[in-house]
Amino acid sequence: MTGPGTTTSNYAADDSRVGMQAGVVHGDVTIYSAPPAASPREKFEIGARLLDGSQPSKAREVIGEAVMAGLTGNRVCFHWQLALVSGRAWNEVPDADAEALRQAPSFCRLSGEDAWADGVKTVLRLLDAAARPDTNLRPLLKDFDNLAEPQRGMILRHLELFLEGPLKNEIWDRSLAEAREEQMADDRSERVWKYFHPNPAGPRFLPVRPAAIPLALRAQAVCGSVVLGGAALNLGYLLLKDLQLLALLVYALGIGGGLWSVHAAAEWHYLTARLHAKEGELRRPRELPSRAKRSGFAGKVDQRFDHYFAKYVPRNASRPTWLDGTAGIRKRLRDEMVEVYREQRTSVEQIAWLIRYRVSEVRRQWEDGSLWDYRRELSVPLSTRAATFLGLAVLATGTLWAVADAAQKAPSNAVAALLLAFVSGVAAARARIQITTENRRYAADVAEQRRVQEGCQAAFERWKHKLADKPTDPEMAIWLDRDRKVLLSDALRHYGLAMSDVIAHAFIEAPGSPTRRARVHKGPWRYTRYRLLLFLLTKDGVRQLGADLDFEQGTFHDRARTNYRYEAVAAVRVRQADDGDHGFELALVNGELVKAEILAAAMEDLQADETLTTVSEATLDAAGFGHTLHVMEGIAAEGKLWIEQEHRRRADR
Repeated sequence: MTGPGTTTSNYAADDSRVGMQAGVVHGDVTIYSAPPAASPREKFEIGARLLDGSQPSKAREVIGEAVMAGLTGNRVCFHWQLALVSGRAWNEVPDADAEALRQAPSFCRLSGEDAWADGVKTVLRLLDAAARPDTNLRPLLKDFDNLAEPQRGMILRHLELFLEGPLKNEIWDRSLAEAREEQMADDRSERVWKYFHPNPAGPRFLPVRPAAIPLALRAQAVCGSVVLGGAALNLGYLLLKDLQLLALLVYALGIGGGLWSVHAAAEWHYLTARLHAKEGELRRPRELPSRAKRSGFAGKVDQRFDHYFAKYVPRNASRPTWLDGTAGIRKRLRDEMVEVYREQRTSVEQIAWLIRYRVSEVRRQWEDGSLWDYRRELSVPLSTRAATFLGLAVLATGTLWAVADAAQKAPSNAVAALLLAFVSGVAAARARIQITTENRRYAADVAEQRRVQEGCQAAFERWKHKLADKPTDPEMAIWLDRDRKVLLSDALRHYGLAMSDVIAHAFIEAPGSPTRRARVHKGPWRYTRYRLLLFLLTKDGVRQLGADLDFEQGTFHDRARTNYRYEAVAAVRVRQADDGDHGFELALVNGELVKAEILAAAMEDLQADETLTTVSEATLDAAGFGHTLHVMEGIAAEGKLWIEQEHRRRADR
């Protein structure tokens, strides 16, 4: 058996199953975290949740601290009993824990008659019956069947490895019936996928670029207008002084035509500039982000945009046409997302919903043609073009008429006014057009962003509502426990074994391929797909069954069976790297290897108060890895003699 100081090696398998996606850590869920100065009651509640989450080792530690601190009560006693026996067989219980198990009712001051007290007494009777093969089970099982929930279900779940003989068969039958009946309970198939999605981050946007109007441009507009006004008034005064009323009227019409022309020209310039900017958003950029340079948050955002743009291809377009036609939009959306979320401690998984929504909106607009509506909306109307030229013509006619009449009396004054009006008028008109265009651009951008924000906010609320019934970690643990029981039942049925025929059984839980993973704060990793290895130890040898578990649907695939004698086990190797990685390898004397990559650590998935060690311990504890190692290393070290040694150790206990 591997000693405590033994150095383990990495035996990576050529057929190891990989395919891990980035993990999700629900950092806002603190069901396994106690405050620094937690009271005994608070510690107990944490321990109770750890027990529900299939982390018996940590549950024993935390509940034990609460009990040693003086916390008592029927509910405390019941959970303390189950924590002491959960996940291990009789011979795996240290003497101190065995003594605590015997003394639990008196130490926790069991009193009164309630469902928790009934549960405590039932546990004691079950343990006593397991140690006394001649016990009459009929009244015990009758009382057990009448036990209330959740006490009955918790006993079925946590005493699986602890019972022996005929009682083991009876409790197993009840446990299996409960597992098969409740395997897909609580709308499992419609909720499991939600566990692997984090609580979404709200939509954020870059602030709209303010209207950029330089002071010099404003000064040009004001000064030009003032000078133009002075020149125009001077020319009008010359006409009025000589009572040239017809020329004055024509001159006034010319000024009106000029104002009309400037207004139309500003509209023309705005529509043209806006159209050019919109076309630029669709235009394929000169350089897209290089895949080789993608890393960190920006690289993950790139991958999500690539994924959803490749997935959401419009019905009326081929993938190359779609990707080429939206390259500019893709880059703009990607750059905006990276900019607004990069420094916000937000993971890509938290904004995946937003990326998906923005891409789906682009697809919708492509399919209904609204993606190009701006070309129609921003096309310059013929009336605007005509108004511009007609206004200029009226301005020129009126001005020249007025200058010609005024020049008859004051030629130098009229010509000077004309030149000054022309220069200042051009400067003022250009400045006014640019200012108007920029103000309208800002107003249009604000209105457009408001529409986008409203759509994103509505999508955000829909997504939050969809995730509202996300499973808790204890629910995930209970579903997985039922799956394991179903697989164990299938193995027993295939080999024609009763539960009492099995000397010991053990599971190896490894992530499947492909898979996604997620966990709560300080909790174990949960996977969408598992690769389960089941070892059944019988008097004739080891029965091994492997299967892929689709956790969402609760179905098994790709089963593989292997049988071998105890003497065929050559070695059991465990790789336990400093970074938290764990691997398991069982070597047979014929050279065959049974391998599993149990846990792949990831530093970027850690929260501030977590370490790779604590996350690894939680995951291995939930998988029952300690019990599995005890069994398999014992077989590797002692062979079939291990069975006799276990019987002797049990008798001594």
